[in-house]
Order: sequence, then C-alpha cells, then structure tokens
Amino acid sequence: MTFISKNGKGMILCLAIAIPSWILGKMFPIVGGPVISILLGMLITLMIKDKSNFEAGIKFTSKKILQWAVILLGFGLNLSVILETGKQSLPIIVCTIATSLVVAYALHKMLHIPSNISVLVGVGSSICGGSAVAATAPVIDADDEEVAQAISIIFFFNVLAAIIFPAFGSAIGMDTASGEGFGIFAGTAVNDTSSVTACASTWDSMWNLGSATLDKAVTVKLTRTLAIIPITLVLAFLRARKAGSEGKKVSMKSIFPFFILYFIAASIITTVATSMGVPSSFFTPIKDLSKFFIIWAMAAIGLNTNIVKLVKTGGKPLIMGLCCWIGITAVSLLMQSVLGLW
Repeated sequence: MTFISKNGKGMILCLAIAIPSWILGKMFPIVGGPVISILLGMLITLMIKDKSNFEAGIKFTSKKILQWAVILLGFGLNLSVILETGKQSLPIIVCTIATSLVVAYALHKMLHIPSNISVLVGVGSSICGGSAVAATAPVIDADDEEVAQAISIIFFFNVLAAIIFPAFGSAIGMDTASGEGFGIFAGTAVNDTSSVTACASTWDSMWNLGSATLDKAVTVKLTRTLAIIPITLVLAFLRARKAGSEGKKVSMKSIFPFFILYFIAASIITTVATSMGVPSSFFTPIKDLSKFFIIWAMAAIGLNTNIVKLVKTGGKPLIMGLCCWIGITAVSLLMQSVLGLW
C-alpha cells in the first residue's frame, strides 16, 4: 500500500498519456508511440502547476518501467535465428556502430556537447533508437531532459530515413528483384524499429516483393539490438573508472546494469523455448508489452522535460545526430559494396 500511495498518482498520469499515445502510434507508425508520448507529456506538464503529488510516480515510471521495458524486449530475440541470419550483415553492423560512436565522440569534443547527450545520440543512432536510449540512460545516469532530447533527435532522422531512403535506394540503383540489399540497408542505416518497418515495407510495395525486404530488415535490426549488451557493460565500466579517478567512492555493483542480465536471460528463454517447438507467436504479447512500457516511460520523461529549454539547447545535438546519420548511411552502403551485396 505504501508503494501505491507514493507512486500511484504519477504512474496513473503517465498511463493516461501512454494509452492514447499507443493508439496514435498504431495509426501513425512513421512517428511511433514513444515520440507521441513524449510530446504529449511535454504539453501536459505545462498545464500542471504543482507536480509534487505526481513526482515520485513519474520518477519511478521513467526509471524502473524503462528498465522493465528493456528486459521484456529480450523475449523478442531468438538468438539462434538472429545469429544465423545475421552473419551476412554483422560486418556492416559493427562498422556502422563504430562510425556513429566515433562521430559522436569527436563532435562531443569539438562542439563541447554534454557527454550524456553525446552518448545517448551516438548509441541511439547506431544501435536501435529508443530501445538503446532506454537501456543506456540508467547506466550513465542521464536525466529525463537528456533522454527526451536524444529521442527527439533520433525520431527526426528516423522520419527522414523512412521518407527518403526508398526513393534514394531506387536512385542509386539498388537491386529491385529481391529485398536483400535494401533490407540490409534499412536494417543498418535506420534507427528505430517502427521506421525500419515503414521503410522496408515501402520498398516491398514499390517493387511487389511481398514481405522479403521487411523480413530481412527486421532480422538485421534485431541483430543490431544485441549490441545493447556490450555497449551498456562498457559504459558501466567506464563510469566506475571515471568516478574512481575523480576520487569518488563508487562500487561497480551500484551502477552495474543488472537489467541487461535479465534481458539476456529473456532472450535465452525465447531461444530455448522456440527450439523446443514453442511458436514464436507465443512471445508476441510480451514484445507488445515491452513496446507499451517504453511508451509509458516516455510519458514520464515528457512530463519531466522543459520544452523551452529543449528547443534552446537542441542545435548542437541535432548537428551530431545529422552527422551520425550521414556517417551510418555512407558506411552501410560502402560496406555492402565491398562485400558484394550491392
């Protein structure tokens, strides 16, 4: 009862934002529920004069619900299928991730962009958009405004990619007889799952390929998702080392992303279960719940975000997002060319 009295009001407020955001996200997949939820949260928080009764629940939702969302995301990953079909795209994935992280680090130094924003934009651009931001934020102790800014930047370039890439792929002469080349391109160069799906589906529709491109793109995208594991572990280690060098006492246990271990366990459960004959559709409700939890958490992040400050400070991080996006796109195409896939 203490938990409910302390957190209930804030969690219900976030839930009231998340439910219509989920519905609108289904209607407008190119935008997606998480972004709609953040925007609604930003608008609604301007109308609330006193948030003291909601603060505890909002904080719980933005932190704990976000971590649970990542754990549940693991149930959407059949490791054996991903590793088997992802071998072809693995060199491209590694190179695009490395490119984004290097670009983000370089611009962090050159433009003096705050480190947390740089990490979130770099990781979110290179791995899997909102899911990567959700996994990374607790590890680096990013605040809600930093998360909202990173999500907003990634969303912007997601929409551009979903709109531009199908025409761009046709213009540069990508193979239209199969969905393989463009599927790999969409899976490695587009950030968030919703935009990958929209982009690949458009290509399938353009060239009457059924779902060939979509199947390839989603598999590549899920393979990228696995990079959440080493990235978060490395960031936790670096944070502990930095704290130690500054003379601060910090235990690795206190900042270790234990929710990533549960994410791995969920993936293993799915892999073992499907190998024993359990249909993958059995885990679909859990994957859907994961997506809803992200939307729920984004509502809390929106409620804790100063939209005026976000706009004023968004210039340099937006440039970073643009450079990461261009770098990932160029490297994806270059690697496909080198590997003879395009």
